[in-house]
Amino acid sequence: MKTNYQQSINKKSLTVTAFALFSLFFGAGNLVLPPLLGFKSGDLWWLVALGFCISGALVPILGIVAHSKLQGTLFDFAKKVSPSFSVVYCYLIYAIAIALPSPRTASVTHEMAIQPFWGSSSLLTSLIYFMLVFVFATNRTKVLDALGKILTPGILIILLVIIMTAIFTLDFDFVPSHMSQPFSSGILEGYQTFDAIGAVVVGAVIIISVNIKEKAASYEEKRRLIRRAGLWAGAGLFLVYGGLILTGALFGNSFDNEITRTALLRGISTKTLGETANLLLSILVSLACFTTAVGIVTGTSDFIKGRFNDSLWAYRITAFIGCVLGVLIGQFDVGYIITVAVPALMFIYPITIILILLNVAPEKYASEKVFRWVVGTTILFSIPDFLGSIGLGEHISRYVDWIPLGQHQMGWVLPALVVFIVANLGEKS
Repeated sequence: MKTNYQQSINKKSLTVTAFALFSLFFGAGNLVLPPLLGFKSGDLWWLVALGFCISGALVPILGIVAHSKLQGTLFDFAKKVSPSFSVVYCYLIYAIAIALPSPRTASVTHEMAIQPFWGSSSLLTSLIYFMLVFVFATNRTKVLDALGKILTPGILIILLVIIMTAIFTLDFDFVPSHMSQPFSSGILEGYQTFDAIGAVVVGAVIIISVNIKEKAASYEEKRRLIRRAGLWAGAGLFLVYGGLILTGALFGNSFDNEITRTALLRGISTKTLGETANLLLSILVSLACFTTAVGIVTGTSDFIKGRFNDSLWAYRITAFIGCVLGVLIGQFDVGYIITVAVPALMFIYPITIILILLNVAPEKYASEKVFRWVVGTTILFSIPDFLGSIGLGEHISRYVDWIPLGQHQMGWVLPALVVFIVANLGEKS
């Protein structure tokens, strides 16, 4: 028989935690990715949606499941490889976060809400944007937390209306796909959500929050709460991502083939809901972008502050550097930032995915030896994909053409699986 406390966790806490997780994952920058993916995939939208949801929703939720098991920090994700490796991994994760998804929020804001209405320069937008980010990051307030509770439901409602309007008013007459590898293209585009990285970073924040709010709960109760909340949040991501990809595919004949991601999202919202709703969506997306940028800068600054004996100066300097990077990179268009991000993601994402899967696996199959061998193999076989992403693929193709799935930029998958099996068999012998 369940106690009143357990019933309270199952109902109230589950709802609050699931919504918090969805809000943390559902960044405004992610909104511009699925529609264009569907637009280009045409009649093969379902294959693209499957791939995108695997890397953009399933893997991040497994990251939360791993956090529910560890109930620690980002450092705990990689410490089985070695403490030194874990520190380097943490630095890489935060460096990527502050240099790519954070500036991208300014670029999305400019293209969605500033340029269409005022026509000012992107440099001016990013400069004012990150000046405000610095002010909020160095003067913490609960205003953004309260704002976030309003923004995510608002954006979600508008998106659901857009999706349902498209599904029930448009003919399911898809154009032929422009993609040669729709499934793998969906997986690789899912990297750009940064949600797997977000899972290992924000999962620790959820752990702290649950520990504060559920002090009387046992380890197993908190683990069950976080795991179930992750599954509910994941289901929401699947529905939204899949719906946006389908919506993009349904509009395959309505826009120019060279349309940008942000222009397509604006165009779809205008055609389904009209100019007023498009303006509202632009405002909500911009505010959500801002809260995301503040969260990234604050989280990175907190990490560096912790590495330097809780130095306030370390926090402020990190926040300043993060905002300067935001101004420099955020003035470029969204498509350019996404392109620039590819090499970093081709290297760090496979490592992150493997760390998530190993931490989800039962302890008897995930010893320190298994961690070291599998992660090492993943790093080794990610190098060709990384080199290919920076234009050196032709120089190494004759050496790596034999790697299974290498032509899909996922040459690390099967080697990591084989080493995982072999390492476990070696431990059993």
